Amino acid sequence: MHAATMTSSRLQRVRKMLADGKPHSTRDIARRTHVLAISACVSELRANGAEIQCQRTRVGEKWVFFYTMLRGPRDG
Repeated sequence: MHAATMTSSRLQRVRKMLADGKPHSTRDIARRTHVLAISACVSELRANGAEIQCQRTRVGEKWVFFYTMLRGPRDG
């Protein structure tokens, strides 16, 4: 994979949202950051050193994925 660097505004928006260390759903991240490829951004943040946990939770009849950043990415 060719991960974007942390200078990417798209990664910066997702990083900023996840920086609170709380779980956020894919939908919530997309709505608040205007980024649609959340799993790709999470993968790129991980490639830049972030530790992000993903948890699948059943909500009603649907599965919802929640992302929690445990450690932020390297700035370099």
